[in-house]
Amino acid sequence: MPLPVEFWPVEFWFEFASSYSYLSVMRVETEAAQRGVSVIWRPFLLGPAFKAHGWDTSPFRVYPLKAKYMWRDMERRSAALGIEFNRPPPDKMDTFPQFTVTAARIAIIGLDADWGKDFCRNVCRAEWVDSANIADKALLAKLAVQAGAPTNIMKLASHPDAKLKLRHQTERATKLKIFGAPSFTVGDELFWGDDRLEDALDWAAKS
Repeated sequence: MPLPVEFWPVEFWFEFASSYSYLSVMRVETEAAQRGVSVIWRPFLLGPAFKAHGWDTSPFRVYPLKAKYMWRDMERRSAALGIEFNRPPPDKMDTFPQFTVTAARIAIIGLDADWGKDFCRNVCRAEWVDSANIADKALLAKLAVQAGAPTNIMKLASHPDAKLKLRHQTERATKLKIFGAPSFTVGDELFWGDDRLEDALDWAAKS
């Protein structure tokens, strides 16, 4: 029997490759706490979601003007929110969006424990403040252990169970018609974009 709407939490769908997901990762818990709303973090991969909608790559790669706008908008929005952000230097710009599969697997493991959210924030700061390569497994291991992960985390992340969990989560995102990140779902309602974070939380709070 379906739960009443008032018991539905906000599901927070994010991708480490998404610049706007960074802003939501850094502030979603504070905003949710102010409203008494619970949030379930759902890392997933945008690539398969794009393919499900007939897109071969990120729209920011297809439309250079949109990418140019996004970088400037990130600078403005992060400053307005008081979140540190540094645009990647020109010699690293071609590496964005980054390969995020391993980071997402680790995040799913950590979110089943008590260190996942700190790991996600560590990864986002490394990527969007330090312009670090978050596909670097040594860096990911360091960031995970700093957050409280066991020292064998990379072995756990390469286990078939971790791969299966990420695939299932990404498939669910596609079934929910999620086409971008960050996205927020409250029951059957979908909210897309960091600028809709408050709307999603308010919807859950008043339902």
